[in-house]
Amino acid sequence: MTTHPDRWPAGTPAWADLTVPSLDDARAFYGPLLGWDFEVGGPETGGYTQATLDGRRVVGFGEAGADAHVAPRWCVYLATNDVVTAAQQVGAGGGQVLAGPTTIGDLGTMALASDPDGSPFGLWQSRDHTGWDVVAEPGAMAWTEVMSPDQPTALAFYAAVSGLEPQDMSGDGFVYATLRQGADPVTGVGQTADDSRTGWTLYLGTADADATTARALELGGTVLVEPQDSPFGRVAVLQGPFGETFAVIASAW
Repeated sequence: MTTHPDRWPAGTPAWADLTVPSLDDARAFYGPLLGWDFEVGGPETGGYTQATLDGRRVVGFGEAGADAHVAPRWCVYLATNDVVTAAQQVGAGGGQVLAGPTTIGDLGTMALASDPDGSPFGLWQSRDHTGWDVVAEPGAMAWTEVMSPDQPTALAFYAAVSGLEPQDMSGDGFVYATLRQGADPVTGVGQTADDSRTGWTLYLGTADADATTARALELGGTVLVEPQDSPFGRVAVLQGPFGETFAVIASAW
């Protein structure tokens, strides 16, 4: 179990959120699936909702306007000490700044961006909101990764934007690298030829990947990849009620 009350180091994934057509439907799915409670923000936040475990922040949910035409997908935010400079690095590396930087009261400053493949992600310069309060336990973020049809370009882009050091982890039949904060791997960048896998995936911890997969089906989700063993734990890839993709992993917590 890891409780993390401090701000995350620059370049490290620090938060994730999902913009959905219905916050009620999001709570009805994710609450019983992962044991989350919810804190609903006031009118000044547009009702932005944070999922919690024992009062610790896990992820966020926003509600899209009626005219939104973008399919919901989880957005992973990279911590930065200077969101303006990081946004400039996005453009210099072949990506695009989609929105911001925007200061959100005393919480922090955010920007939304896309990488050279067009995959969206966020940048977060924290103030009062330091990001994930808890990671690496059931119900909390366990891993993030971005997959690309051109892994060398994606790796160079995210290494430059994050300031982290890449380490090649490739093996027979796969191309993959981690980005490291010191000796610690904090996210992955992999190669894929499958368009449906391109972009960021949020892995959420679970005590039992098979049971969580079965529960997701009961709650109206979809199974994209059945639970299977990996060197890091038993993993399944799921779709939530709005078509958003995420993964669950049962590891040795």
